[in-house]
Amino acid sequence: MTITAGATLPEATFLKMGESGPEEVNLAALTKGRKVVIFGLPGAFSRTCSAAHLPSFMRSKDALAEKGVEDIICVSVNDPFVMKAWAEQSGAEEAGLHLLADADGSFTKALGMEFSAPVVGFHDRSQRYAMVVEDGKVTVLQTEEKPGACERSVGEALLAAM
Repeated sequence: MTITAGATLPEATFLKMGESGPEEVNLAALTKGRKVVIFGLPGAFSRTCSAAHLPSFMRSKDALAEKGVEDIICVSVNDPFVMKAWAEQSGAEEAGLHLLADADGSFTKALGMEFSAPVVGFHDRSQRYAMVVEDGKVTVLQTEEKPGACERSVGEALLAAM
């Protein structure tokens, strides 16, 4: 079943790179008592993710903050090493976005947002989506209607839907 607006997020643990190596990040701790944006995408360094999806949240960060968003979290079915490298290379880390690895895809599957596109080497990856989460509950959810599209889940579209 795919997550919907009004639903509570499933329990999840992500990975990020810390000073001593990979560290676990608990989703409930990230969202408890906070208003955050979480957006998912197929893969770090992939063309549309790098050229359109991630930069849209870098551009929208200040406008989202004006609407009370305290944190912007990008989730991808990748390992934490790749997510750290992408955060540094893209400027997302410097912009204050948090790129977290759903390394085993369990969060993506719990949301009902997994897909595969073998022709480009994507197996059990995340569909594109963006959501506003308040205290662990999804208040706004934008998903793409067509594979390969990146219109409804960009920062500007999420901002307009708030």
